[in-house]
Amino acid sequence: MTTRTLDAPPDLDRRDETAWLDAMAGLARAGRAQDLDLPGLAEYLSDMAARDRREVECRLVVLLTHLLKWGGQPGRRSRGWRATVVEQRQELARLAASGTLRNHAEAVLADVYAEAVERAAAESGLSADHFPSACLYTVAELLVIDLPAIDA
Repeated sequence: MTTRTLDAPPDLDRRDETAWLDAMAGLARAGRAQDLDLPGLAEYLSDMAARDRREVECRLVVLLTHLLKWGGQPGRRSRGWRATVVEQRQELARLAASGTLRNHAEAVLADVYAEAVERAAAESGLSADHFPSACLYTVAELLVIDLPAIDA
């Protein structure tokens, strides 16, 4: 196992982000706040928050896309579509356990719904007009939605 020093070279974040994070954590544990790369940490934390918001949006789009295809193409329903709905609902529920990310999901639902309609239309070959013009679900409903099992 390699022993890490608490001092980080100035450009370590550009060379090895994980090593830089380890160094920043070590400095914080040692109480050396004056040695922390505060601008770098602030940028990193903002990037992490943005990544979490993007993940919520992505999960919503995939979930809504499959729900739209499920509703719009009853003859083509598959276990795969149902499994995707279950997976995305579960992952979204984990993310939404954070009040901030649940609030974000609620704030962007209408916008991501429009993306889901576009994606469902592209994947199904149906016109976007075939799908409801507004989302039929609330975030709370999406977090518990369950589709009927497919026989055969």
